[in-house]
Amino acid sequence: MSAIAFRLNGRPVTVEAGGGRMLLWVLRTDFSLTGSKYGCGSSLCGACTVVVDGEAVRSCELPLESVQGKDVTTIEGLEHGGRLHPLQQAFIDHGALQCGYCTPGMLMSAYALLKKRPGLGREAIAQAMEDHLCRCGAHGRILDAIAEVSAKGGRP
Repeated sequence: MSAIAFRLNGRPVTVEAGGGRMLLWVLRTDFSLTGSKYGCGSSLCGACTVVVDGEAVRSCELPLESVQGKDVTTIEGLEHGGRLHPLQQAFIDHGALQCGYCTPGMLMSAYALLKKRPGLGREAIAQAMEDHLCRCGAHGRILDAIAEVSAKGGRP
């Protein structure tokens, strides 16, 4: 067992870990942050996406040890002071969710994308988000929501 220290949603945390635990399960079981979902377990669907040091990553196959000393942001970390992040609000406004299972991962990828590349148009957003799976068919509304935030100044 070793102590893994990192910042989680802006707060310093330490977890005793061993045996190659994946970040997704640490977030869900040790911290009760259940927004990140288990989808495919193979880093293919995007339901488990979180942001690590500004990069959107799939947490289902990310060993906890790899976040030592880094900043990890989950969907729970986007809201501040009771106010939803503009992307979260845009998803609501555009009805960009149905079952909601993929929504946290989509939001986290969009968040990282717009922080790195503000002001993207719909086509570039579509290309960047194409590796996320949504079985409900809300992709058009998801792109509309992200494009709206991008058009309003880019950086979320």
